[in-house]
Amino acid sequence: LSCYSQSWINKKEIMANDTMVTMFVLIGFTDRFELQIFLFLLFLAIYLFTLVGNLGLVVLVVIDSRLHTPMYHFLSVLSFLDACYSSVITPKMLVNFLAENKAISFSGCVTQMLLFVTFGTTECFLLAAMAYDRYIAICNPLLYSAIMSPQVYVPLIIGSYVGGVSHAILHTVATFNLSFCASNVIRHIFCDIPPLLAISCSDTHVNELLLFTFVSSIEIFTILIVLVSYGFIMAAILRIRSAEGRKKVFSTCGSHMTGVAIYHGTILFMYLRPSSSYSLSHDMVVSVFYTIVIPMLNPIIYSLRNKDVKEALKKFLERTHNISFPF
Repeated sequence: LSCYSQSWINKKEIMANDTMVTMFVLIGFTDRFELQIFLFLLFLAIYLFTLVGNLGLVVLVVIDSRLHTPMYHFLSVLSFLDACYSSVITPKMLVNFLAENKAISFSGCVTQMLLFVTFGTTECFLLAAMAYDRYIAICNPLLYSAIMSPQVYVPLIIGSYVGGVSHAILHTVATFNLSFCASNVIRHIFCDIPPLLAISCSDTHVNELLLFTFVSSIEIFTILIVLVSYGFIMAAILRIRSAEGRKKVFSTCGSHMTGVAIYHGTILFMYLRPSSSYSLSHDMVVSVFYTIVIPMLNPIIYSLRNKDVKEALKKFLERTHNISFPF
């Protein structure tokens, strides 16, 4: 199987030298069949957990009236994004673990990049909006309902999507206007921007500048909102006299800060580096982390320490399956 796959890849590379690329070949972690089976089972389990956790959280927010607040509306949108984010990457990767033909069509690669960048960028903006929501809830609790009305949080959600779509269209158009006449083999698990730039036979300096400029601008803008919001939140916490009150506020905000730190940390490592430091093995691991592992972790991060979500889950299971829990 390994020899066959390599010869098929070499044949595709030769064909790509003579004609314009109409499809790409996604090379994953390994061509060892035993390891591919193990990775298939591992990522299938992660993907199923991601779907159940994130879509389950969306259902809880929809059906439980106690969760009909701006905070949980943001959380349900984040969960939906994570489910979509993982679904753009994981199914094709699972198929490639078992398939000899690891090709993806040109249009499929375009679609994958467009959706991947859309959901990833939207999540950046949404995490910033959630930080602002926590700032209002903690620093202006009496005015929270009035300030974070549907006229405010709905445009914030829509604006996050608009920003994500706009950013995705920019990079997708810029990337696929390049020529890929030298090779069609993407040494990665999905159609990401850096590995596509690496196989282009065009001058990619403009693309690299666009990538650095827009990703860094979005990162600076969203991280600044988070830092300023939590700066005010920390000041408010220090004014709380009771230890119980401070603990409650930390519990509310700790999960969000954990999610923000993990997500932005991996994006900064992946995209804001010189192209000379691009490493196939390291970058595939980082890509798996922020596209597959983080969407799985978010339901855990935002649910296990959240009393309201646990109570809603308990009530739902008791009503539908007559299951009781000690918590």
